[in-house]
Amino acid sequence: MTRKGWHVSRVQEVKVQRPFRAVESAIGSQDLPEVARLLAELTVGEVVDLLERLGVRQRAVAYRMLAKDRAVTVFERLDAPLQRELVTGLRDEEVAGVVESLDTDDRVSLLDELPAALATRLLKGLPLSERELTAAVLGYPENSIGRRMNPSYVTTHPDLTCAESLERVRGELERTRNVYTVMVTDPQRRLLGVTSLQRLMAAPPDTLVSQVMEEADRVSATEPRERAARQCAALRVLSLPVVDDEDRLVGVLTVDDALNILEDAESEDQARLSGSEPLRRPYLSTPVFRLVRSRVVWLLVLAVSAVLTVRVLEAFESTLEQLVVLSVFIPLLTGTGGNTGNQAATSLTRALALGDVHTRDVVKVMLREMRVGLCLGLLLGGLGFVIVGLIYGWDIGAVIGLTLLALCTLAATVGGDVCH
Repeated sequence: MTRKGWHVSRVQEVKVQRPFRAVESAIGSQDLPEVARLLAELTVGEVVDLLERLGVRQRAVAYRMLAKDRAVTVFERLDAPLQRELVTGLRDEEVAGVVESLDTDDRVSLLDELPAALATRLLKGLPLSERELTAAVLGYPENSIGRRMNPSYVTTHPDLTCAESLERVRGELERTRNVYTVMVTDPQRRLLGVTSLQRLMAAPPDTLVSQVMEEADRVSATEPRERAARQCAALRVLSLPVVDDEDRLVGVLTVDDALNILEDAESEDQARLSGSEPLRRPYLSTPVFRLVRSRVVWLLVLAVSAVLTVRVLEAFESTLEQLVVLSVFIPLLTGTGGNTGNQAATSLTRALALGDVHTRDVVKVMLREMRVGLCLGLLLGGLGFVIVGLIYGWDIGAVIGLTLLALCTLAATVGGDVCH
């Protein structure tokens, strides 16, 4: 990090720490009016950062001190685990208004995180129209884009004028936020095309929608959500229509939801690459036991692997006693194998994040990495054979060279399994 970047980061940290200490102190002294005053002076983003740093009880107290309309905005910006934590700590009547005000896709994400009994209770408390929309989205498979789409959208028909379509948009603004694109459908809700607000406003009022609409890319509601999000990113569109098996429009995937999906997927990939389970809440809000549990499994696997390595060395103990020089190369060999596997895993994690490879490509990827490992093994093994052979003898050089060849090939192949 540059000195300038460090300075900016430090200033931001100080800006967060000062109100954090003040709010924490006010909560500790039970001075609730002071808590409300301090929170009112902060921006929404600063309130979100502050809530993420507070403990469970302090977070609930601070959230109750927010103005009602501001509480909804802050709640929408919180991560799902913190939303769940707040909901379970508040009374039903306090939660009902917040849940009702959420967009349907955000509401579904929250209900997915809650215990079944509480989710059912909150669902029953919604108005009938919102309850039906939410239930429809919950009916899609868990990892499908149908579960993350927004079922609220604005439509028009090809035989309407641009002026009439804009009136429809104005009439839907109360129900539908983030109107990026207007969907063009027939009376059976089948998707015919899309048009942007810019086109509708720029065209003469009596222009028919059929003259300004364009062909629509679409995604099936049962498509895996990460694949749909990558399609949205690749197409560089602000919203992507979601259709059912009969090509009827059932929702839209907005670009902000697509980015959230990709961010979650990348976080999981990075966590698994580092040998731990992904965290579902901010680091400072994660209990120590949860941090331990996220790491201990892989550490146990590595410990067992180390024990197996010791057993292998014991099996060749007599050989090592006769040729002590071989033991000198054990750190070199293990380090080379680890580095080769890490390089393969890191390259593939980036390829997964960019959508260049998918889990279905695991066999193809492993075969490709095996060839890469073989080439690396030939280069390193040949170099090791020559150098070690000149110093310790050609027999020892051959052993080290062949070991490097086998080790690089195997490590790269196993590293290629990261996309599985």
